[in-house]
Amino acid sequence: MADVLNLFRKSGALLEGHFLLRSGLHSRQFFQCALLLQDTAIATEVCGLLAQKAHSTGATRVISPALGGIIVGHEVARSLKLPHIFVEKEDNQLVLRRGFEIHAGDKFLIAEDVVTRGGRVKETIDIVRRHGGEVVAVAAIVDRSGGRLPDFGCPFISLVQLQVETFEANNVPPDLAAVPVTKPGSK
Repeated sequence: MADVLNLFRKSGALLEGHFLLRSGLHSRQFFQCALLLQDTAIATEVCGLLAQKAHSTGATRVISPALGGIIVGHEVARSLKLPHIFVEKEDNQLVLRRGFEIHAGDKFLIAEDVVTRGGRVKETIDIVRRHGGEVVAVAAIVDRSGGRLPDFGCPFISLVQLQVETFEANNVPPDLAAVPVTKPGSK
């Protein structure tokens, strides 16, 4: 975990300030995985570590929610020698597009960059199940939920688990509220 956190710090991918997360929560920290993963050697290393932790899940395919999970999913799938597909936003919800198909009996590993509340992961699980596939595990580089993730109905794997302070919009501390808010995510 310390090595991965050091990579975030060295690459400038662990940001400090006032951030509005995709979940609607406010935070003092933001993991900008795109900055970390822009270095292909680091992407290979970090996602390879995640793939090692997920190798025994029995997955036959990898799926990711766009946009943040695409590089992670692709690199994890490459490391596991599995096909990779992704779901993407259309009318503010995730959908399966681009001719990607899910068949009954497909066993999916969901690969994501950062998980706070698991909203996009839950949407991806629903898509897989609606198409007759099975989700055998969820894997993320960073679990910033502080142990408050929902039950995905399968194992959850991560490289970094952190208790990062988050705040509901109506409960932002005054010192944080005084800092201009940034919305750095992909939404």
